[in-house]
Amino acid sequence: MVKITPIYTAEATNSGGRKGHVTSSDGILDMDVSMPSAMGGHGGKTNPEQLFAAGYAACFNGAVGAMAKGRNIAGAEITAKVTIGNDPAGGFALAVALHGNFPNLSAEEALSVMEDAHSACPYSKATRGNIEVALSAN
Repeated sequence: MVKITPIYTAEATNSGGRKGHVTSSDGILDMDVSMPSAMGGHGGKTNPEQLFAAGYAACFNGAVGAMAKGRNIAGAEITAKVTIGNDPAGGFALAVALHGNFPNLSAEEALSVMEDAHSACPYSKATRGNIEVALSAN
């Protein structure tokens, strides 16, 4: 395990599990969560997979900016699709698909930027070897 030198710590609290409420310690995040209708819930509210997708997309796009190496990445967008499914060993597991849209790069350059960002992004580092993460671009 890698030991870090802390810069920032996010803190969030949940009550009620997937049919409950989440708040951040600073009060900025304050919302109900619901199980997706695809999993038998009522839907209509955010869920842990959406929150993870939002965080991963934002973090990954930050890594894109850090790793672009002079390429024109203006207008770059990262879409994270987080899928929850049955784990063959029992229970549930996640898989992620990250797609980059780079209007000013060729498909080859875009995929290269995605691979470089995947090596640097903290979310990618945390998930590496734990869940499937697929990359695609343009």
